[in-house]
Amino acid sequence: MQTSSLRRQVKNMVNNYSEAEIKVREATSNDPWGPPSTLMSEIADLTFNVVAFTEVMGMIWKRLNDHGKNWRHVYKALTLLDYLVKTGSERVAQQCRENIFTVQTLRDFQFTDRDGRDQGVNVREKAKQLVGLIRDEEKLKQERSQALKTKERMARGAASMGSASMPPPYPGRRTSHPGTGSGHGSHEEFSRSRGSPSSFHCELQHIGIFCYMSCMLFYV
Repeated sequence: MQTSSLRRQVKNMVNNYSEAEIKVREATSNDPWGPPSTLMSEIADLTFNVVAFTEVMGMIWKRLNDHGKNWRHVYKALTLLDYLVKTGSERVAQQCRENIFTVQTLRDFQFTDRDGRDQGVNVREKAKQLVGLIRDEEKLKQERSQALKTKERMARGAASMGSASMPPPYPGRRTSHPGTGSGHGSHEEFSRSRGSPSSFHCELQHIGIFCYMSCMLFYV
């Protein structure tokens, strides 16, 4: 596992990020490759859940406000936002229109790396493309129709192979008082979604990662 991935997992645990926030962070990481289409599809599905929608968009706006060496956060957040506008809830486009200034400012994004390469050009072009799409309602309608048809076709293909199933209830954020429940999902839902042996093994792995990173920080 890469150091960047370990560090991201530790931050996820320390900041108690929700499932939706973790997925967005993964899709918009500083890793030198684009966000996986399967992950973006999962995030798009989450935007139809009221709680998850707020978490997804909150993390995206946070990523869009990054700058400098974190230019990949910005570029990938724009890429994800473009995907969500086309295949996610219609509320995504609505919120983009309400916050259009944030996306517009990225048309002037600047960052040159140590090798003298203009890494901001991709951000600027993506921002221009997204602003144009958000403002053109007719074009957006056509793009959504085409993208949703493609997504449905892929879903039917997965169903015919027997790999499709209904997603579990969205558990939301882990609370410090699980017995009381919250608007992010009840303790029962949280336990049901994480009660398998593989999930337990994953929790142990996360604890081990956290201890490992803590030791690294202590000895540095």
